[in-house]
Amino acid sequence: MNHRSSTSTPADIERIARRRAGAKMGWFIHAFVYVLVNIGLVVLAASRGSNWAMYPLMGWGLGLLIHGAVVWLIAPGGGLYDRLLERERRTLGSGDRG
Repeated sequence: MNHRSSTSTPADIERIARRRAGAKMGWFIHAFVYVLVNIGLVVLAASRGSNWAMYPLMGWGLGLLIHGAVVWLIAPGGGLYDRLLERERRTLGSGDRG
């Protein structure tokens, strides 16, 4: 799934870069919510002398891992949204030079 080609227009590059940056930002949001919710669940379970919170932590963790693999292995890059967007522009734009 290589979007870099000599026929890519600046509009195509912008659209692809925004989509990739949005997917990566979505993973960061997912990870943040995972951490916050699971801290709450662990505190709740510990206050009741139980360890049931490990089950949602592991299940959701697997989902987060799969989400991350899809986002980071299929569309590699780094940083938060603006930095992601700029990197995707540079990455996609470099394929037009030849």
